[in-house]
Amino acid sequence: MRPSRRTILTATAAAGAGAVALGRPAAAGEVSGGGEPPATAQEPSHELRALLKEIDPARIEATVRKLVSFGTRHTLSSQDDPVRGVGAARDWIAAELRSYAAESGGRMTVELQSYIQEPANRVPTATRITNVVATLRGSVTPERVYVVSGHYDSRCTDPMDSTSDAPGADDDASGVAVSMEIARVLAKRRPASTIVCAAVAGEEQGLYGSTHMAEQFKSAGADVQGMFTNDIVGSSTADDGTRDPYTIRLFAEGVPTSETPEQAAIRQSVGGENDSPSRQLARFVRDVAENDATRMHVRVVYRRDRYRRGGDHIPFLERAYPAARFTEPAENFAHQHQDVRVDADGKQFGDLPEFCDFPFVARVARVNAAALWTLAQAPGTPRDAKIDTSLLTNSTRLRWTRGTEPDLAGYEVVWRETTAPEWTHVIPVGDVTTYEIDLSKDNVFFGVRAVNRAGERSPVAFPAPQS
Repeated sequence: MRPSRRTILTATAAAGAGAVALGRPAAAGEVSGGGEPPATAQEPSHELRALLKEIDPARIEATVRKLVSFGTRHTLSSQDDPVRGVGAARDWIAAELRSYAAESGGRMTVELQSYIQEPANRVPTATRITNVVATLRGSVTPERVYVVSGHYDSRCTDPMDSTSDAPGADDDASGVAVSMEIARVLAKRRPASTIVCAAVAGEEQGLYGSTHMAEQFKSAGADVQGMFTNDIVGSSTADDGTRDPYTIRLFAEGVPTSETPEQAAIRQSVGGENDSPSRQLARFVRDVAENDATRMHVRVVYRRDRYRRGGDHIPFLERAYPAARFTEPAENFAHQHQDVRVDADGKQFGDLPEFCDFPFVARVARVNAAALWTLAQAPGTPRDAKIDTSLLTNSTRLRWTRGTEPDLAGYEVVWRETTAPEWTHVIPVGDVTTYEIDLSKDNVFFGVRAVNRAGERSPVAFPAPQS
């Protein structure tokens, strides 16, 4: 017998009231945020808490300062000078990642993923572009992949100036430091699924490195179930001096870039504009990374990216992979892409380490690590989720394909009002592949997520209509 509508509403309201608290009061002078956690929030495990404690602001600062020391990392700068240019930065990043891999017992490998970019926008001559990619192979479901990246190339005001100093501390040594620190901390661990920590090149010239990396995954048929780029995550201070050191923005696209006309027609008939895989990924980040272990508020922005800009998540979106962009709460544009110069008071300007808040970057790294580790340990997002629209009834029947994870315990159905941004109700349904609920599919949105025996939950799958 399926539960009554009254039973469902009572039980799920109680579940929502018992959700995990954010656990971070706003300090004096901070911009507060967060509010009530979603009903789908997940308490961090002891293992995750221990992992997050190892993320070190001092190491992140050392990484940023080392990358700045190469003078410029412009894509068109020297590739064979041992101390200056993009080649020197590439070789140092690879050496560092290999030192982490040496502690992994063979689970982590590091490769230089290179190709020749023929003349194109902002690339006047054929140029070698190289991504540095550390892959930590999963021990249970290695075919499932999660990616985190930052771009190690830099630029000054003129995007074609490959010789002037372009320190690139905030944009984007900060993001590279996040990816590398996660690689260092995870190298000694055994995630169930594969985690890739990358430093990509060619971003400032046109997302060339990330496009190549995404295409490599696509050509190999890789099951990339989530990708995060960290781009401009170094500062918590806006251009008016306002500080917000406990908030990180996460840009998540709604209507999928890769949507076909047929898919668009279905979506327009049933809704779901706010339920793309990338939006579900963003909700998942809030679920697992807004807590006392990170002390951060994840401000999800319902956009692909900022106006007139783009990041390394876009090539993944274009290939139908769920992807999102982390960036600081309020950019200080005066510090980005500026030639290094001295003002009347003798102070230097430009994208320098002095403008970075390294404890803030460490907290951003913890948000990323909480999401990646939980994604890798939890079951994969349910596949083939469908909502039965063949019958005109006031109940709803959902179905999905059972996952193959050996520790899979079952599933939960989630729902919310069509006007609500977060999932508000959770219903445990057991180890089944169909479930009928006494609520109308016309009135609310439904989703399905998987649960393992440790209580770790997957991102939500939004069901497609099936008549």
